[in-house]
Amino acid sequence: MAPSDPHALPTSVDFAHSLLQSRVNSGDWVIDATAGNGHDTLFLAHLVMPGGRVFAFDLQAEAITSTRARLIAADALAVCTLIHDSHHHLGLRLPAEAKGRLAAVVFNLGWLPGHDKTCITKTDTTLAAVQVALEWLRPGGLLTVVAYPGHLGGDAESQAVATWASSLPSNTHEVRHLCPANRQGKSPECWAIRKRLS
Repeated sequence: MAPSDPHALPTSVDFAHSLLQSRVNSGDWVIDATAGNGHDTLFLAHLVMPGGRVFAFDLQAEAITSTRARLIAADALAVCTLIHDSHHHLGLRLPAEAKGRLAAVVFNLGWLPGHDKTCITKTDTTLAAVQVALEWLRPGGLLTVVAYPGHLGGDAESQAVATWASSLPSNTHEVRHLCPANRQGKSPECWAIRKRLS
């Protein structure tokens, strides 16, 4: 295996993290809409500590268990609320005071790494979730979506996210898209949407 290149351009996840790191601060409230194995949840917890809150959603019990274990090991569970539910219910599961207060919402689509690859995020619930998440962001807040068009069902989901993000009015939202331009196959891509200041 070739050694990693420390000067390589960012992956889609790296790109999302770099944007979040420069915009999320201690005391902020944020959402990890797809907790998975807890990597993004822990990353967000470190950004908002002390005084902030992370709400992490996942439909799979295994994901919630894995995320909890990772947070406990890093002594970061205290700032996190783990919610065993689909991300499209976030508007029903968050405290009312979170609306208009969220600094960031993070989506990392696809399946739970190391588990059943047939249990994936779905286009309809993903679109419902990103729309609600955008409404709950504060002015200046950031929404990131890492999508995986290379797996079964992922291409349609990625295209739907692209259509949705591209349709957002430019006077209310900034939209950026990162994807490899010279690789064969369908590589992960990242959408970043910032709600403009009022």
